[in-house]
Amino acid sequence: MKKKLVALLLVVCLVMTMATACGSSGSGTASANATTSFTDSAGRVVEVPTKITRIVPSGALAQIALFALAPEMFVGLSSKWDATAQEYIDTQYLDLPVLGQFYGQGDLNLEEIANVDPQIIIDIGESKSTIVEDMDGIQEQVGIPTVHIEATIDTMAEAYRTLGKLLGKEKEAEVLAKYCETVNTDTQNIIDKVGENGKAKLVYCTGEDGLSVLAKGSFHAEVIDALSNNVAVVSDISSKGTGNPVDMEQLMLWDPDVIIFAPGSAYSAVATSEAWQNLKAIKNGTYYEVPNGPYNWMGSPPSVNRLMGMIWMTQLLYPDQAQYDGYKKAAEYYKLFYHTDLTQDQYTKLVANSLGKTAK
Repeated sequence: MKKKLVALLLVVCLVMTMATACGSSGSGTASANATTSFTDSAGRVVEVPTKITRIVPSGALAQIALFALAPEMFVGLSSKWDATAQEYIDTQYLDLPVLGQFYGQGDLNLEEIANVDPQIIIDIGESKSTIVEDMDGIQEQVGIPTVHIEATIDTMAEAYRTLGKLLGKEKEAEVLAKYCETVNTDTQNIIDKVGENGKAKLVYCTGEDGLSVLAKGSFHAEVIDALSNNVAVVSDISSKGTGNPVDMEQLMLWDPDVIIFAPGSAYSAVATSEAWQNLKAIKNGTYYEVPNGPYNWMGSPPSVNRLMGMIWMTQLLYPDQAQYDGYKKAAEYYKLFYHTDLTQDQYTKLVANSLGKTAK
């Protein structure tokens, strides 16, 4: 009888142990699969994981913005880093799988996204008229929650706060949000001092031959329009970062006081070009090249890199009003957004064809 009782107790203990283990395992699985409702900037209610640790950006604009907040969560890139990135970006992020872009190049690889198994796809930027259909389409095809966060230069701070809540990084996001607000406020104060009549008459040229412009009113010219008198007025504004093609005759009609060339454009060729020498800005030496590394400071894509562009452009155009140490400002930005310590030598190289010219 005693042996039977002991055997019965052993069976009961074993059953209870197994039940506890199963309950614990089930609880862990439930916790890992827990979701919450998130309303994105397009008004879509999306079920997203409560704890997110694996993300992919839908495009280059999102890649830059998200890298500042959560580089450790990246399981893939929307586009390959620029060749200059090796100087600034930690090597662990350089060789992540390239998944493509939904907008821009339009080469988003849904199969590859499924292979890297992210918990969420995040789109950041302009809210296009088709944004709801676009985000729903991606989500339905890969079965991964996909959200859109609207972000312009004016709303970037709130975009970071929203991302902070989504990714469980509210403290880090608040630091970035306040930085965005400070740069916007400081820049606006400088422009207020300059006044509308004091703004530089300017054209921003792109393309290998320099004969494309970021037209006034385009999304890509948002910062240029705010900080200068962008005289590149066209009837059919291009939505592309490559801008509107024009000819030399049109540039001569505008004849700006300042010309800014995008990285890789015609900056190095115009000094010896007879055609370009007919322009006031070239004759007077008031033409500059945008710093580039790891991204163009003025856009391409038009993301948080433009905050650094705002600092650079105000100091370049309005040195009397923008009296600050450019290197210190750049070092602060690079630490926050690229997680690197920018050296004085690196900064000097970056601004060699802009602020470096004015300092000579």
